[in-house]
Amino acid sequence: MYLHDIPLDEAKATFINALTTAGLKRILFKEYVPLNEKVVGRILAAPVYAKISSPHYHAAAMDGFAVKAESTNEAQPTMPKQLDLGDKNQAIMETIYVDTGDPIPQGFNAVIPIENTEPLTANRETSTDIRNPRYIRIRSGVPPWSNIRPLGEDIVATQLLFPAGHIVRPIDIGAIAAAGHTRIRVARKPRVAIIPTGSELVEIGSKLLPGAIIEFNSLILASMVNEWGGKARRYPITRDIFSEICERVIEASQDNDLILLNAGSSAGSEDFSAAVVEKFGKLLVHGIAIRPGHPVILGMLDGVMLEEQASKRSDPIKVKEKKWIPIIGVPGYPVSATLINELFVEPLLALWTGRLPMERPRELARITHKITSPPGNDDFIRVALGEVNNHLLAIPLSRGAGVISSLVQADGLLQVPSGIPGIDSGQFVEISLLRSKELIKKTILCIGSHDLTLDLLSRFLSTRERRLTSINVGSQGGLVAINKGDAHLAGSHLLDTETGQYNLSYIRKYIHGKKINVYGFVDRDQGLIVKKGNPKNIKDLWDISRTDVFYINRQRGAGTRVLLDYMLGNLGLSAEKIQGYDNEEYTHLNVAAAIVSGRADCGLGIPSAAQALGLDFIPITQEKFQLIIPEENINQEILIPLFDILTSNEFKKEVERMPGYKTEELGKLICTI
Repeated sequence: MYLHDIPLDEAKATFINALTTAGLKRILFKEYVPLNEKVVGRILAAPVYAKISSPHYHAAAMDGFAVKAESTNEAQPTMPKQLDLGDKNQAIMETIYVDTGDPIPQGFNAVIPIENTEPLTANRETSTDIRNPRYIRIRSGVPPWSNIRPLGEDIVATQLLFPAGHIVRPIDIGAIAAAGHTRIRVARKPRVAIIPTGSELVEIGSKLLPGAIIEFNSLILASMVNEWGGKARRYPITRDIFSEICERVIEASQDNDLILLNAGSSAGSEDFSAAVVEKFGKLLVHGIAIRPGHPVILGMLDGVMLEEQASKRSDPIKVKEKKWIPIIGVPGYPVSATLINELFVEPLLALWTGRLPMERPRELARITHKITSPPGNDDFIRVALGEVNNHLLAIPLSRGAGVISSLVQADGLLQVPSGIPGIDSGQFVEISLLRSKELIKKTILCIGSHDLTLDLLSRFLSTRERRLTSINVGSQGGLVAINKGDAHLAGSHLLDTETGQYNLSYIRKYIHGKKINVYGFVDRDQGLIVKKGNPKNIKDLWDISRTDVFYINRQRGAGTRVLLDYMLGNLGLSAEKIQGYDNEEYTHLNVAAAIVSGRADCGLGIPSAAQALGLDFIPITQEKFQLIIPEENINQEILIPLFDILTSNEFKKEVERMPGYKTEELGKLICTI
């Protein structure tokens, strides 16, 4: 088993060449479907021409009286003219009443709106029957073809309505029906088999034991396939046993056009995907020079060979006649899996259905943090986006291939081409948007310290047409971001160990040339988060220096780290005596997760994080968590809902329901620096 990374463009070309040779570089199948609401989203496999005109006759555009336009020329406000509707025995009538949509009678070429006529009786008196008088009086003439929808005004027979490859929208159905069609020819949805593999995988809802992983990749991949016009089928989890994977591939080849073999695409002892492809066909590519997602497999399965193998099964199945079936070995990590799906599956489904490949909108954005990229690889980096002072900013998110939260948080995708070692902070880059520009414009960027009340604030803002994106880089990192103009606001709780004040001296140190407003947010408890029941009997900070206690710390620059060092100094405790002092996490929840998982016995944090994961909490002190906002941002429209919420009783009550918080200064301007 081996991996041999090749450039992305070369891998794509190799795959396309194989599809071309196999006769699969085309619309796979076409079918007729009845014209109804279910055709929305289907892709036309043939152009649609109008069978009939719409309207297919001259139609009245409103309720009124059909007339010969030339007979109305003499009518004036001071010299009205009367037109005779005639009676049943009269062969020739000067006018006739029509409803909207009625055919225009032969010989007439205009319609006078009913509100512009005066109905008269046979005695030339005012009539109450406005739709069936004997005469009408008019006080102005009308030009020919006024208030008439002529034949073909909307659609003319033989006119091209939609080309092949058009994705049918709800409004299109009406036009196609008006043009005389009862069915349309569309591309059959390509059938895509998704086979999750891994002995460690368990179904959603299963009891989780150590080592078990919930299988959710197939949900993501199937949803993407269906969104792109395919028809996905998720197969049951298959264990990391070569023979079982082979059987599943044979089964999937029965009625699918493409097989996605998820996980097992690397070169480990239990990675069998490459061997399965080689057993049943051609291994085209094993490894692409991209990050994440490099252990991808591209191959073609031999339909004849699969047919032979299917006939040998204990329950023989019929493999439909296909000479070749493409197969893609998709990496197991979710970030890698979704990227490979976007790079290879979406273009293939576009090819097979005759539509254009998806092209995301692109925008120039300023990168907020320096990025380093692995040499020789195309690097795909997910970013959060926000607009501050009319500048679109891109904040790099966690780059782990298994960090599914980065997929949820991502607003855009940055591709750093092979050969570029990285991107400096402040450089402008092109971002492919994953969310709408409108939503990004409504995003409030909060960069700095982490607190669970920010999640609550985000919930409140979502009801006010705003989105809060909170990037957790620590209090010091938040002040640096404010100084660079990379955020609307920052959360900070940096204690000045000499004055006992929070944040003020640090604002003066890290922010220059800006007028800064400091707003109260919450006073919160800080203490030791410990395991449920406190099995190590930890009582105070002295205990974290015990040889049987392992500590988990916050990162340098975090307010909690500054607070810890201050309290250790007051106690005369050396950081060198604390096991785990150099092990860092970036949020209070991550600290709690390290403790609940057994990586650590305790860590300094907030009670709401302990409560969230069912841990115990030992109060140590209380601190101020404040919002740091440049004055230039205060009156911006995007922040108006933020201040409304901070001063609302509803938000205050919700915060006070959470453990360890006081709200006396919530929303108050503390000072301006």
